[in-house]
Amino acid sequence: MSLNDTDHAPAGAVVHPWRRYVAVGDSFTEGIGDPEPGLPDGHRGWADRVAEVLSQQVDDFAYANLAVRGKLITQIVGDQIEPALALKPDLVSFSAGGNDVIRPGSDPDAVADQFEDAVVRLRRDGATVVVFTGIDTRFTPVFRNIRGKVAIYNENIRAIADRQDCIVADMWSLKEVQDMRFFDQDRLHPNPLGHHEIARMVLRALNVPNDLQPMQPDPLPATTWREARGSDLVWARSHLVPWVLRRLRHESSGDLIKAKRPEPLPIVTLAPGQDAASGRGDGV
Repeated sequence: MSLNDTDHAPAGAVVHPWRRYVAVGDSFTEGIGDPEPGLPDGHRGWADRVAEVLSQQVDDFAYANLAVRGKLITQIVGDQIEPALALKPDLVSFSAGGNDVIRPGSDPDAVADQFEDAVVRLRRDGATVVVFTGIDTRFTPVFRNIRGKVAIYNENIRAIADRQDCIVADMWSLKEVQDMRFFDQDRLHPNPLGHHEIARMVLRALNVPNDLQPMQPDPLPATTWREARGSDLVWARSHLVPWVLRRLRHESSGDLIKAKRPEPLPIVTLAPGQDAASGRGDGV
């Protein structure tokens, strides 16, 4: 039976088999770009959104998110894989290597070697593992020049998924988010609309029925060439220059950040306007 976004399973049917989901990765999985002040680290993201849907369909569901912004694949593998395995998940999402690929001089084949080693470890106890391709960067001037490198990375990911029996969440084919209106002001991370569409795509990949509907962004306002250049300068000063300086200093935006959800916990749905961190609000 094939289920799409709006299909519902028959009464009494097993909607999905997973009871413990652990998310592993960097800022993409942490949820940067999708602010939610009521949550422990102030971010929601696609992984939280997926966990919310999964939790509504089975009993005794628990979710952990070990992802930390700014991490390279070596750091993700070294810091998150064993803690993830210790939580005994039956579902793992693994997105890593994006921060490596966008760096000048990086080798997507070297990234793939580390990626596959990590996947083998994550699969050792039979967990379902979801891996991600990189987004097609043709639509964004900032990263258009690395499109070929992203394509190599993606082919490696697909080959690893085939060998290791993983599910592929295909960001490259997700044309809905190849539009700057689905991205945060930093032009790197999805905004709430983007994270919502990515969650819908992941649920499709998992073949999980859900009620999440497509969301349309507002039309782009008309701008002059001068206004556009001014916006580029603001972006460079606010986001590009700090990124470059961190690279020169061998620093990361995640150096002082801890995982927002290090233990698998139930999803708690609270009343609107309440605080999730203290048990007084919406969230996970």
